[in-house]
Amino acid sequence: MDSVSIYLPGILLAYSAFLISIASPGPNVLAVIGTSMDVGRKSGMALALGVSCGSFCWAMLTVLGLSALLSTYAMALTVIKVGGGLYLLWLAYKSFKAAGQKSDLTAKALEGGDRSPTGYFLRGLIIQMTNPKAALAWIAIISIGLTEGAPIWVGMAIVIGTSVLSVVIHLIYAISFSTPVMVRLYGKARRVIQLALGSFFAFAGIKLLSSQN
Repeated sequence: MDSVSIYLPGILLAYSAFLISIASPGPNVLAVIGTSMDVGRKSGMALALGVSCGSFCWAMLTVLGLSALLSTYAMALTVIKVGGGLYLLWLAYKSFKAAGQKSDLTAKALEGGDRSPTGYFLRGLIIQMTNPKAALAWIAIISIGLTEGAPIWVGMAIVIGTSVLSVVIHLIYAISFSTPVMVRLYGKARRVIQLALGSFFAFAGIKLLSSQN
C-alpha cells in the first residue's frame, strides 16, 4: 500500500498529461472527426480504434524500452526527463501560439476513398505508428510517471490507464463530432482550451525538469 502511495501521484500526472494532450485535436484526431462527419460514425469509430491501438503500441514500446535502459544505465533517467521536460515546454509554446491564431478547426476525411471498417482501423493504426511525434510524446508522458527504481507495475499502470483513456476519448470524438454543430462549438472554445493546454504543459515541463528523481 505504501508503494502505491509513493508512485500514484506520478501515475496520475502521466494520465493527466495524456488526457490533456488529446484534448487539442492533432492530425490523427482531426482525421477521426472528419471521417465521422464525411463518411459516417461507424467508419470514424473504426479509425479511432486504430489510432488508439497505435497509441497502446507506442506506450508499450516506450515503457519496455525505458525500463530496459534504466535497468542498465540509471543515470539515463535524468537525460530522459530533461528531454521530456523540454518537449513539454515546446508543446506549451505551440499551444500558446495556437491560442493566438484565428484559424478554425479544420477536419477532413482520409484521402483514398471509402474503406471497410477493418480498412479504417488499419489506416488509423498505421498513421499513428508512423508518426514520429508520437514517440517523443510518449517518452515525455512515461517519464513523468517513472522514477528511479520504480517497479514494472508502474509502467504497466500508465500503459493500461492511458490506453483506456485513448479508446474512450477517441470514440467520444468519433461519436460527438459526427455533426458539424459540435465542430463549431469546439471552434468557439478553441482558444480557451489551447491556453489551458499551454498552462498545463508548461507546469508539467517545469516539474519534470526540476525533478531530482
